[in-house]
Amino acid sequence: MMDISQAIALAAFLFPLAYSPGPGNLFFAATGARFGFQRTLAPSAGYHIATWFVTAAIGFGFAGLLAKDARLGTAIQLAGAVYILWLAVGFLRSGLTADTPEPRPAGVGTGAVLLLFNPKAFVIIGLMFSQFLDGTQGDAKHVLAITTLFTLNNFLAFSLYSIAGARLGALLRVPKATRQMNTVFGVMLIGVGLWFLTGRIGG
Repeated sequence: MMDISQAIALAAFLFPLAYSPGPGNLFFAATGARFGFQRTLAPSAGYHIATWFVTAAIGFGFAGLLAKDARLGTAIQLAGAVYILWLAVGFLRSGLTADTPEPRPAGVGTGAVLLLFNPKAFVIIGLMFSQFLDGTQGDAKHVLAITTLFTLNNFLAFSLYSIAGARLGALLRVPKATRQMNTVFGVMLIGVGLWFLTGRIGG
């Protein structure tokens, strides 16, 4: 079972990843801006129900693989560090360049499909389990605790983006503010990448 120090480390790991702009949270920000917070609840339910089941499935798969070969976790950890640092450089070098598509009212099914086609979510899930599971911590309770905390953190992030949708939409259209926001997230992601390289998150 996850102890409090591991839960804090997991929350710190997830913060810059879940709260930086990505396909999921920008979708909910745009939906909130266009239709209001209540209209985001149905797709959010679909997204996060799918998140919980997909995350648990990935977690149990990682537990079995890591129990057989711990080198897999090390390889994924190094690959994750490279990816996170590359992502951080992208945030530092440029602002957002693509316009968010105009949203339409969405339902539970749309939210579930959004999760299944969100590559950022799968990358984060894989990185998360590579850091917070090992051959001795692959029990069901540990996997489900990580899964639940991850899902709740995502729900909070998406809810905040939904509530602040109109303001965020205006913010993203201001080049100076966009650069400042991307610099903050870039620095945070560099910190995560360095933690990966030194092995400090995996404790």
